[in-house]
Amino acid sequence: MADHSPTGPVETGAQMDYREHERTYSGFLMLAKYGTLVCIAILIAMAFGFFTTAGFFSATVLFIIICAVGGFVLR
Repeated sequence: MADHSPTGPVETGAQMDYREHERTYSGFLMLAKYGTLVCIAILIAMAFGFFTTAGFFSATVLFIIICAVGGFVLR
């Protein structure tokens, strides 16, 4: 039968590396914030490019402007 006894450092009560945990969580939050910003900027730029007569280059400029302003606001 399978042995279900706890093995390894986590199950035996090893100390957590809280500094590494905080660094990983901070990185995750940064990725989530800026990833959301880029997704929203892409959606707005696509809507601007597809539903107006502005075209691809104007939508690209709008995408860059939204990312720059959003990046400044989110820091």
